[in-house]
Amino acid sequence: MQERGMLIVLSGPSGVGKGTVRQAMLADDFRDFQYSISMTTRKMRPGEVDGVDYYFRTKAEFEAEIANGGMLEYAQYVGNYYGTPLKYVNQTLDAGRDVLLEIEVKGAMQVREKCPDGVFIFLTPPDLSELKHRLTGRGTDSEAVIEKRITQAADEIAMMANYDYAVVNDKVELAVKRIERIIESEHLRVPRVIDRYKTMLKHADGVSSSK
Repeated sequence: MQERGMLIVLSGPSGVGKGTVRQAMLADDFRDFQYSISMTTRKMRPGEVDGVDYYFRTKAEFEAEIANGGMLEYAQYVGNYYGTPLKYVNQTLDAGRDVLLEIEVKGAMQVREKCPDGVFIFLTPPDLSELKHRLTGRGTDSEAVIEKRITQAADEIAMMANYDYAVVNDKVELAVKRIERIIESEHLRVPRVIDRYKTMLKHADGVSSSK
């Protein structure tokens, strides 16, 4: 019987570096992750590719997916929808591969309700001043939007209690190593492996009775 993969949810405030950390994890070949690409209605930024960074959709297209029950989670953030298509996630987990979600905090809380056995990791900035510096350095948002994101970030950091782990993104390579250690440990937790050993014991009973 194929063991189901593990769902890993990485989230945190906008500008904390979720995308950069996710890219570094996938490039590290630490484990056979499958990154679940999110869907969004926000405009594509320079260098982004549809179907690679996000599935970029119109508001009408996104709302049609919601109405059809096609989203594992979704949320509105700074006037745009963000969400995770459900079908692909389930197919990948059933195939025994880990799925990495990089999503917003509100979306992560929806996933927590539907998938309580997932591993929920909150990526934090060293402090809010550093977060503002990173947002400003991106050069993609106006000052008003940046201030809105900082206010939102403070509210999101207060929601950290709903996660399993908190990882500071002071340096990307260090954050990646911390997350990899978490995942390695989670794969060894008894609830995740006990069915394998129950099957082993059943086979052992058959061997004993045949002697």
